[in-house]
Amino acid sequence: MSNKLTQIESYKTSFNEEQQHSSIKECLRQMLNEYFEHLDGHNPNDLYGIVIREIEPPLLEITLKYAGGNQTKAAKFLGMNRSTLRKKLKQYNISSIN
Repeated sequence: MSNKLTQIESYKTSFNEEQQHSSIKECLRQMLNEYFEHLDGHNPNDLYGIVIREIEPPLLEITLKYAGGNQTKAAKFLGMNRSTLRKKLKQYNISSIN
């Protein structure tokens, strides 16, 4: 049991070190700054929708894969209702991943 705890602690430490260098938040900040720099004076349109459509599909796909294709587990991991997950999978044309 202590070996597993050591592995978990090691992973958490490694993840935290990597996270300091390039967190999702920082990556998003960088991408949004680049987006605004390239607008060339034009106003953004549906920025929230653009960001969500870019982030949600990989979030759903990877979580579903981690859950072994089990939508109930994936929904729980994501903190959403299974029917909401199913709706989003359909919206993005993501099939169950086994």
